[in-house]
Amino acid sequence: MYDLIVIGGGPAGLMAAGEAASALQGRGRVLLLEKMEKPARKLRITGKGRCNITNDRPREEFFAKVRQGREFLAPAFEAFDNRAVIGFIERELGVPLVHERGGRVFPASGRAWDAAEALVAWASRAGVEIRCHAPVAALWREGNTIRGVVLQSGERIAARAVVLATGGVSYPATGSTGDGHQMAYEAGHGIVPLRPALVPLEVAGGLKGLALRNVELALIVDGEMVERRFGEMEFPSDRIAGGAIVLQVSRTAVDAIADGRRVEIAVDLKPALSAEKLRKRLAREIAELGDAAPVRTLLQKLLPPPLRPVIAQAAGLSQKAFASSLTEPDRERLVAALKGWRLPVRDYRPFTEAIVTAGGVDLAEVDPQTLASRLVGGLYFAGELLDVDADTGGYNIQAALSTGYLAGKSACGSLRRR
Repeated sequence: MYDLIVIGGGPAGLMAAGEAASALQGRGRVLLLEKMEKPARKLRITGKGRCNITNDRPREEFFAKVRQGREFLAPAFEAFDNRAVIGFIERELGVPLVHERGGRVFPASGRAWDAAEALVAWASRAGVEIRCHAPVAALWREGNTIRGVVLQSGERIAARAVVLATGGVSYPATGSTGDGHQMAYEAGHGIVPLRPALVPLEVAGGLKGLALRNVELALIVDGEMVERRFGEMEFPSDRIAGGAIVLQVSRTAVDAIADGRRVEIAVDLKPALSAEKLRKRLAREIAELGDAAPVRTLLQKLLPPPLRPVIAQAAGLSQKAFASSLTEPDRERLVAALKGWRLPVRDYRPFTEAIVTAGGVDLAEVDPQTLASRLVGGLYFAGELLDVDADTGGYNIQAALSTGYLAGKSACGSLRRR
């Protein structure tokens, strides 16, 4: 018999188990079950291997980046906010941190592995029994009360409470394959449809290797601008658009595509210049080039090589034509292409390329003050399997740690009252 079983060894599960064990102070047993060969597999690769552990923005700015579940997340964040996480990682885990632009916080070593290993070691020191290669098949219930878990091997393990923290379905190779959603569903919980979030988008081809900095992206749905972002954009393959600003609008794009709506992205390649200032710059560049310079040379002064033929085509211009021969309508079309290069979005990439999962356990069926199920006694939820998601930049890992902390603390408090 265990006092608490935590299913899932990601940041939410480790935080829940460690917090509960710390609060029990050796007077109870906490078991963490992880189906992979080691805990925190996804955490070890997050942030391109650097682990963007949180974001240090003030509360209002932080919550502006939470796309879904903002009000639900608030009690967990208040219990263990980004300042508390930073202090915990540096003092309790012994991992120095660095703060970078945009409020992003990383291990000073630049190694996600260091944060993951330190979190696992902390949970072990707190008294958590960690058991790997232990996939859970189902929650063990009697009526609407938790009695423990059933492993895929058939083994039953009794517990007074269970925290479900199995993650979403993004990066399934790390163990996030939707097991927790199935268990929650079988226990009676509704599951908001799962969709990829923070995911690259599929666009027209031919731009592989292009990287753009300091551009402004607008997401256009059925001809109307619905979101706007400024920052970096890249094309890792011929037909895929990625980078921070694409990921940030992808959640809205995914929902629109799923609804059968027409989706485009419009890129302002010269956001620092108004249309009028850009017209004056073109006039100045053309005058300085002289009568014999082709449009190709003009574009060399304005754009990286892969974009020159694309923008020329969008503006209806021949690169071989003389720049000095461009008429006022020609120049207007060029300004329009530079300030609003349009890319139709054909689709979104699969869960294997998504950073997080949108959708999950219906928040109406979970108490935000404790993260306890409103339907099943002794069941708690934490992390990405909840219908909570946010922008890229450390917000989602913070949400996992905050909900893990509150779930572990609440479960322990419940055990003490029994």
